[in-house]
Amino acid sequence: MALSFCGNDRGSAYSVDNGVLDNGCFVDALNLVPHVFLLFITFPILFIGWGSQSSKVQIHHNTWLHFPGHSLRWILTFTLLFVHVCEIAEGIVSNTQMESNHLHLFMPALMGFIAATTSVVYYHNIETANFPKLLLALFIYWILAFITKMIKLWKFAEASLGVQQLRFCITALLVVLYGLLMAVEINVIRVRKYVFFANPQKVKPPEDLQDLGVRFLQPFVNLLSKATYWWMNPLIIKAQKRPIELKKIGKLPIAMRALTNYMRLKDSYEEQRQKTEDQDKSPSIWKSMYRAFGGPILLSSTLRYMADLLGFAGPLCISGIVEHLDNSTEIDRTNKTANMTLGVYFMSSTELLQNTSVLAVLLFLALVLQRTFLQASYYVTIETGINLRGALLAMIYNKILRLSTSNMSMGEMTLGQINNLVAIETNQLMWFLFLCPNLWAMPVQIIMGVILLYYLLGESALIGAGVILLLAPVQYLIATKLADTQKSTLDYSTDRLKKTTEILKGIKLLKLYAWENIFCDRVEETRGKELTSLKTFSLYTSMSIFMNVAIPIAAVLATFVTHAYVEEVRLSPARAFASLALFHILVTPLFLLSTVVRFAVKALVSVQKLSEFLQSDEIGDDSWRNAEVSLEVGKKYKHHGNTKAINRKGRYRMDNYEQPMRRQLRPTETEDVAVQVIDGFFTWGSYLSTLSNINIQIPTGQLTMIVGQVGCGKSSLLLAMLGEMQTTGGKVYWSKLPDYEVLYDGSISGQDTGLSHEEPSKNRYSVAYAAQKSWLLNATVEENITFGSPFNKQRYKAVIDACSLQPDIDLLPFGDQTEIGERGINLSGGQRQRICVARALYQNTNIVFLDDPFSALDIHLSDHLMQEGILKFLQDDKRTVVLVTHKLQYLIHADWIIAMKDGSVLREGTLKDIQTHDVELYEHWKTLMNRQDQELEKETEMESQTILERKTLRRAFYSREAKSQTDDEDEEEEVEEDDDDNMSMTTSRRSKIPWKMCCRYLSSGGFLMVFLMVSSKLAKHSVMVAIDYWLAAWTSSNPHNQSLADPFVNATNYTKNDDTQIAEHRSYVPVFIILCGAAIALCLITSLTVEFLGVAAATNLHHNLLNKIIHAPIRFFDVTPLGQILNRFSADTNIIDQHIPQTLESLTRSILLCLSAIGVIAFVTPAFLIALVPLMVAFYFIQKYFRVASKDLQDLDDSTQLPLLCHFSETAEGLTTIRAFRHEARFKQRMLELTDTNNTAYLFLSAANRWLEVRTDYLGAVIVLTAAVAAIWTSSQSGLVGLGLTYALTVTNYLNWVVRNLADLEVQMAAVKKVNSFLSTESENYEGSMNVSQVPEDWPQHGEIKIQDLCVRYDTMLKPVLKHVNAHINPGQKVGICGRTGSGKSSLSLAFFNMVDVFDGKIVIDGIDICKLPLQTLRSRLSIILQDPVLFSGSIRLNLDPECTCTDDRLWEALEIAQLKNMVKALPGGLDAVVTEGGENFSVGQRQLFCLARAFVRKSSILIMDEATASIDMATENILQKVVMTAFADRTVVTIAHRVHTILTADLVIVMKRGSIMEYGKPEILMEQEDGLFASFVKADM
Repeated sequence: MALSFCGNDRGSAYSVDNGVLDNGCFVDALNLVPHVFLLFITFPILFIGWGSQSSKVQIHHNTWLHFPGHSLRWILTFTLLFVHVCEIAEGIVSNTQMESNHLHLFMPALMGFIAATTSVVYYHNIETANFPKLLLALFIYWILAFITKMIKLWKFAEASLGVQQLRFCITALLVVLYGLLMAVEINVIRVRKYVFFANPQKVKPPEDLQDLGVRFLQPFVNLLSKATYWWMNPLIIKAQKRPIELKKIGKLPIAMRALTNYMRLKDSYEEQRQKTEDQDKSPSIWKSMYRAFGGPILLSSTLRYMADLLGFAGPLCISGIVEHLDNSTEIDRTNKTANMTLGVYFMSSTELLQNTSVLAVLLFLALVLQRTFLQASYYVTIETGINLRGALLAMIYNKILRLSTSNMSMGEMTLGQINNLVAIETNQLMWFLFLCPNLWAMPVQIIMGVILLYYLLGESALIGAGVILLLAPVQYLIATKLADTQKSTLDYSTDRLKKTTEILKGIKLLKLYAWENIFCDRVEETRGKELTSLKTFSLYTSMSIFMNVAIPIAAVLATFVTHAYVEEVRLSPARAFASLALFHILVTPLFLLSTVVRFAVKALVSVQKLSEFLQSDEIGDDSWRNAEVSLEVGKKYKHHGNTKAINRKGRYRMDNYEQPMRRQLRPTETEDVAVQVIDGFFTWGSYLSTLSNINIQIPTGQLTMIVGQVGCGKSSLLLAMLGEMQTTGGKVYWSKLPDYEVLYDGSISGQDTGLSHEEPSKNRYSVAYAAQKSWLLNATVEENITFGSPFNKQRYKAVIDACSLQPDIDLLPFGDQTEIGERGINLSGGQRQRICVARALYQNTNIVFLDDPFSALDIHLSDHLMQEGILKFLQDDKRTVVLVTHKLQYLIHADWIIAMKDGSVLREGTLKDIQTHDVELYEHWKTLMNRQDQELEKETEMESQTILERKTLRRAFYSREAKSQTDDEDEEEEVEEDDDDNMSMTTSRRSKIPWKMCCRYLSSGGFLMVFLMVSSKLAKHSVMVAIDYWLAAWTSSNPHNQSLADPFVNATNYTKNDDTQIAEHRSYVPVFIILCGAAIALCLITSLTVEFLGVAAATNLHHNLLNKIIHAPIRFFDVTPLGQILNRFSADTNIIDQHIPQTLESLTRSILLCLSAIGVIAFVTPAFLIALVPLMVAFYFIQKYFRVASKDLQDLDDSTQLPLLCHFSETAEGLTTIRAFRHEARFKQRMLELTDTNNTAYLFLSAANRWLEVRTDYLGAVIVLTAAVAAIWTSSQSGLVGLGLTYALTVTNYLNWVVRNLADLEVQMAAVKKVNSFLSTESENYEGSMNVSQVPEDWPQHGEIKIQDLCVRYDTMLKPVLKHVNAHINPGQKVGICGRTGSGKSSLSLAFFNMVDVFDGKIVIDGIDICKLPLQTLRSRLSIILQDPVLFSGSIRLNLDPECTCTDDRLWEALEIAQLKNMVKALPGGLDAVVTEGGENFSVGQRQLFCLARAFVRKSSILIMDEATASIDMATENILQKVVMTAFADRTVVTIAHRVHTILTADLVIVMKRGSIMEYGKPEILMEQEDGLFASFVKADM
């Protein structure tokens, strides 16, 4: 058949007798003109543009901007393309009705399609290059196209064609679209004035884009890139080569930053507050959230509705395709001539929709659009949710900074609550926002679905829908139960973690006493409870999964069986499969609805909590202060205000030079008073005053000391002056002195002065304040000291020296760049306190408040700090210092003393005044000072407390250097990555799935469970395919309905025929019921097996991990940071317990669903397999790229979340310090930065998820298209085609789940890997070479110790710490061992217990070499008292005798010996009295005495005391000495001495140095050797 433009079935095709425009073909040809014109003009421009662009580097995004009407133009162009597709389809289908080919029916439409595509590409390039003059070409094109289409429409109307003809409608639509596009173009000219106007408007791109740091481009790219996340491609592809770092994701666009959103939310919140002024109601957070973020939510809901409605196109198209495959016989051509107008055939729209190929294309387009809309809707809600979270965090933070201190200290707002608000409540609200469009979209979706089902199946559809609706509440019930069990599991796991932490902290003691198994069992017991709860959790999870899969099966079963028995009409394949697809659609919203409702309930609770928090008391919230007070204070400053500013500054400058002269003046004049309190009454929030009747003055530039007993309100006085307490009466005046200093020293930063203008009532400058409880930031040492001030080397050095921090800094691994604080290295109390004091000294403020800075310091350090720091450093700067202290010996340095008693001032004045006026007080102080001096002499011992602290620090790091052989897997991985220059290696490593770990995990679950899981999964999916196949066979069994039965058969015959048909039709029902029942049962089995496989694996992994770690050598604990071990027990165990099973279930289910779907399609139309190959390749690459990028982004999200949460808890802890320093603005800034960083990571993560989903969804749509086309061309049996297409539709849903679950599993398997890395640690060798039965029951009877040539090291890799030590200790001797730090004293004590590696020589106790004994036996027969007292939470009995072998009398006896009997008797419960965590409810001295009692309970003939007196006061030490002499008289006691005077009475003294014995003998003899080491030690100690 020849091709010709106008067709050659009539001669008149080319004649123009009736007038040129009356020839339809000519009008169509005319329509080609504009399209050709556009292509001719734009192609050269595009090619030139592209050529020049490729030679340059890719245009950076800072030239991007959107012309007016940008999005509208994209939407119109897409609509235009769609209409063109319809026009092409209509043309081609009409053409099949003609006798010869009429190209003019579809050729112009095709050209129009190409031209429209070109127009949008052309527009995009012009826009990015910002060159609007070239838009003229498009303007002309729209005008021409509009005119030509108008002509065509007019001709149609003349030929009296109307709306019932499809081509008329399409032409009319095109006219409208071209008109609208023309209007958009005119609008661009009007706004930008690039042509026809004298001065074109210059436009710059948005300021975000000029900032090259902004990498999140979603708001700035064009609509197509927005919909497909095309701009993410470079990021995701580059992630293959090297990991994504924070630098790569850049900053957030301005509109998404926390500050912007905070302002939006705050404004609407304030607006609500104004509205609710009259009532006591709190402003509604819901309303303010809606006011701030309602717009995007509405947009998202609209998109969601569109997506949901398009979702129903799938089932309808399937039903159409299947139906018309049945009767795809040629449509009778008899009525052809009737429809000929203008010489061509016109069709109605229904006719077009009966063409199966058209339906297939429509199905494809509907799917693509639906998925695009859905993802867009998700994205918009997620972005809004993140914005909301940023705003809420900023709001909470601002509130924290203004919280009244009493609120924190009186426990109305605990830190835990604040952390929950930040970590949990804001996230709950964010999640609610993600899910809230579902709340109103789902009901609509359900109703639509039911209506369509009713239309397809009649009444029986309602039964199926009823089944679904009835089971929905059950699902909700299960969901709530799940949440509850999760809570109880959480309680048990926190309990277990507490016990594990205790064990790990006291591991040394447990090993030395051979108690590790007892305590291990305590943990296992709690773990048992946790696992019971976890099993319940698993049960509910599997029920929820089961419901999700079983409900649609049950519904289908009910519907089709009812249909078979009730309806008269046979079920056709078209209807059966359309309704099957509809049931699949209906399940999702019902399953999600329970989740959404649960989140909505949680969100209500969260908002309630937030609202309460935002309403709580604020500082400077004058609810407590009398209004007049603040007014007066304000007036006072206003007087000083700007009128006198100049002369005041001048005057003070003079004063400054006279200052030394005025030093002697009594502080009577106000100028000389820095702070003054008049008639002050202050409270911590109850109406009882804590401080009453306070009248004090703090002299400027002098040292004021505040003294008094514990709890008399010294610290409160400082806080009252800082405005942290609530004032019930009186005033605090701060002098405006610092003005002159501003001239000298610019470092009083602008923010302070700025703040002081805002709040006249507390008009003061920054005060350097060191609180009693030291408070550190999670930052480097240097950042903690400089605290945001500029770094000045000289000053910094001076401060560090004054606080004697240098030796401590030298010990830290990275010097003063070491991270300290919660996440960093733990410092001891004294070190922390000195850093806080250093911070106060370093700040350039006029006034310094030090609250008991000496409390945690030993005498040398406090003296040094007093002399160098306070007297020299601060006084030289003429700074006003207020010092709270207990050390009365420093009173002589004070210029002014304030003595306090019971919340009021007892005395105020100089020391001289007090001496003359209040002799009694002075005498009292003197006796106290003498007592303190005596203690001093005792304290100046050889190794002071500080040296001890440094020692522990050194041990920690010294052991960390030997980390090389412990495999901290994460670090190892990083190292590997750095070493690999070979890129391909890293790439393959980063995209591999950790199969090895999966096997490890599954094998932990037990092979039976794995086998059960695999077989039941396979069986379940086979049965589910069987159900659908049976349905296909059943519905196609007799394709001709009774209505088509031959009407000429006589009546009787007809009824018989009918009956057999119905019987035959119903014979399929029993099998169908059996299959469905089997499927439901299998669903239950599979979901249970997976969950319980998870529980089994979790049980085994935790059990092995605990046992491995408890039995690891002590060296392991020196080398591995505690936090890392705890992480395995908390985060990683939690992932293994709760997350992996669900991911595994979901992954296997989606993979099997996809495979079964592909199998079914291939079975129906084998041709599909050819198309499958390229699709599989595409899918492989998409998932490979996504998994790597997703893992990186996930890590970034996790790692940026921690600092944010830490910053919140830090701020809440250090409120008073931050406010005293006036650093609120800096902390706010930091919080906003941290929030933005975390939000950026989260946004990128969700954008990457959308990137993946859009791509897999499009792949799914292509699969549907190919399946449909293949089915139509091979024209298979209609029932099977329906089956294939229904399955193809489900693939789209599950493809992206496969990838998401793979990515999740990969992240979660890292937990298994980390746990596994600990499972490979070596255990101690618990089996000795001797048998337990060979050891005498009462060994060691005498306590004779022979040490022969002993060599000891901590690890095979390290140098020996003891070299060839020889000694002989007789039974009952008291032996003292002394030596400097690091001389090997403690190592020797560990050697007795075989805790270290004895690689040469031996220790023989009572004739048995201890290395041959089983460890348990050896350690249970000796006793030791350690340097740091360790107590465990539980009862006193548990701490003394966890094995429960002793009688109560024995325990009381031990307590009596340790002088604790009376105290314990007084406690409720006596021996069963509660010991809190770490024994915090007893003082350090009492704890040490408990340890003594513990050693006594174990009646062993050898006792080792390792520096047991290092951390206790004199009284306790005396008790200890007495006990050792009396109670342990007949036992061998080895004391490792810390203060030499404790071993002067010993029978034998061993002096050690560098791991060997230097001197050995009786103390009296050693004392006589003048130049001996021992003698020199004793001298130093006197």
